[in-house]
Amino acid sequence: MAQAAETGRPSDEHSSRPAAEPLSYSDRACPPEETFRRIEAFLPALGVTRLARLTGLDRLGIPVWSAVSPNARSIVINQGKGITDVDAKVSAAMEAIERAVACAPSAPTRTATSRALSETGGRTLHLPGLISAGQADLQDDETIDWLRGFDLFDGATTWVPREATILDRTIVGYRYWQSSDGLASGNTEVEATLHGLLERIERDAETLWRMLPLNGKHRSCIDPGSFEDPVLDALTERIASSGLELRLFDMTSDIGIPCYAATLAEAGILSARHPRYHDVTIGHGAHPVARRAAIRAVTEAAQSRLTYISGARDDVFPETFTRDLPEETRGLFAAVPLRTSVAAPDAPAGPQALLDYVLLRLEAAGIRTVVVVPLMEGVAPFSVVKVIVPALENPDGLRKRRFAERALARALEAG
Repeated sequence: MAQAAETGRPSDEHSSRPAAEPLSYSDRACPPEETFRRIEAFLPALGVTRLARLTGLDRLGIPVWSAVSPNARSIVINQGKGITDVDAKVSAAMEAIERAVACAPSAPTRTATSRALSETGGRTLHLPGLISAGQADLQDDETIDWLRGFDLFDGATTWVPREATILDRTIVGYRYWQSSDGLASGNTEVEATLHGLLERIERDAETLWRMLPLNGKHRSCIDPGSFEDPVLDALTERIASSGLELRLFDMTSDIGIPCYAATLAEAGILSARHPRYHDVTIGHGAHPVARRAAIRAVTEAAQSRLTYISGARDDVFPETFTRDLPEETRGLFAAVPLRTSVAAPDAPAGPQALLDYVLLRLEAAGIRTVVVVPLMEGVAPFSVVKVIVPALENPDGLRKRRFAERALARALEAG
């Protein structure tokens, strides 16, 4: 998952947040400087050999860092973004931590059938929406490995197939689609859970938004100035002064948690001859506070630019740099941003209060199963969890079933 602790203002320099500035752009349980002090000693044991500042490779100057894990069973290069260097550095390190833990969770495994677990009073999730392409659905009498989770709505023990939570790319013929979607880390379990749940809501909203026709997407284009936020204004000014174009789209679904998509390209992309796939980068963000969601989307789009510029991330393949840009993607820049009124946030502050608020929004939308699977055993100054919300849509992937009920309902509405 792409973590962001958006604090302070954009800077090209290694900078810290001024002491007088309020922590109004972060959900972390402590400042990023303290977060890094807490996790730094654990990085070598988790396979992280170095942290690198990528910011200067792009003229934008929006902070992006990478964390390198050479022997990872998942990707080697992890990236993080933020508003200041320390935020981006911590973001990259936390992403590397969560992936390292997900490659080999230390949480105890239970080997049993679904039927046997149910007989002991626990619930089980078969997760048919996460079954890999070409694989059979899980049956009640099959013996597999499970991890213990708990439902945020009623606290009930809920068992999840271990293979649906891990990120070990060395497994051949894995039954469940492996994804970092819903995987998150934090100083505390609540902080990690909030990040993972917001990512699941974001991916669901993105899937539904992508089903709109192009003119429908155009109607969702919003002027970033609508938020009247100084940090977002500073980002958009930096983008414009760098000769780039930004389009920001409101993807917010019926859940009501603000979600945005940001697209970045060189000015004149609409008239460019033979644009390539990497000429446009996209970022997404979700947060109960709309300006925070928009900032996340914009900084992630900047991070995606540096993914292509650095050329180091191991899940970006050579053909990415030769593919043509889809006309649908280029067409997003024909949208005319609308200045609109963005409602003042009524969400509370702090990870626990925000998590409670998000759960209320999900329940109001008829979604009442949110399972958190802790992936670590023992005491550590950080937590890694996998958040499972079966009713929410998933991003693209090599799965047996691409869409679930929410997307199918949206398709019927559009038709």
